Amino acid sequence: MKRFSLADILDVLFYTLSACFVAFGILRYFRLALWLCLLFSLLFAAATCVGSGLLLSGNRQKKVKSKREKEDRDALLLHLALEKEERVRAALLTALLADERHANLRGDVLEEDGKLLVPLFTMEPVSADTVARLLKQYGEDPFTLACKDVTAEAEKLLLRFEKGIMKGDEVYKLFAETGTIPNPLICGNIPRRTLKMNLRRSFSKKNARPFFVSGLLLLIMSLFTLFPLYYLISGCALLITAVVVRAVGFAEVT
Repeated sequence: MKRFSLADILDVLFYTLSACFVAFGILRYFRLALWLCLLFSLLFAAATCVGSGLLLSGNRQKKVKSKREKEDRDALLLHLALEKEERVRAALLTALLADERHANLRGDVLEEDGKLLVPLFTMEPVSADTVARLLKQYGEDPFTLACKDVTAEAEKLLLRFEKGIMKGDEVYKLFAETGTIPNPLICGNIPRRTLKMNLRRSFSKKNARPFFVSGLLLLIMSLFTLFPLYYLISGCALLITAVVVRAVGFAEVT
């Protein structure tokens, strides 16, 4: 099991304390002995702690896996958009054959099950004008457009002329399940954002002003509320943070 993040720990602590207090209040309402109330409320809190911990851990692992798959998908599609056309066709042919599909490459034409497969990987969704040019180029020949994404108008046009679409998710699934993702990927070594990078961004010198303004507004709000303590403490904390960040914060980052 992977380590819990600070947010997960705070959530588990919140659920545990809430369960403990609620159970204690209910048991005291039924006039149980104090020691029984404490015992059962602590047992209920412990069960809540374990259960919520396991649930949050499972959800966190699913989120991490989903995020990693999205990053891998985006890296593959970026590679296909920057790679030479002939190499893109060769990579698709390798993936199709590894998936035990009937595919072949004749010159510059890629075929799958007797139907043309037209790779067109771009940074932006394929437009309806581009689809119209493909329809003119291939005429009545059936084809499937392999791309990152298409606009709504382009998709309607393809469906109207009974042409196939293989979007980015399906393309990534084909490469991932067959283990044929090109290696190395173009721009595939771009560093991922780490906790250190996030801290440098959050506590860069340029953020001193937002901290200061937020703290000042909270102090002003303390003059117009019945419970000013929270605003006073939070405002002072933000003002102190603004001074510290401006004095010893990280250099400007973009």
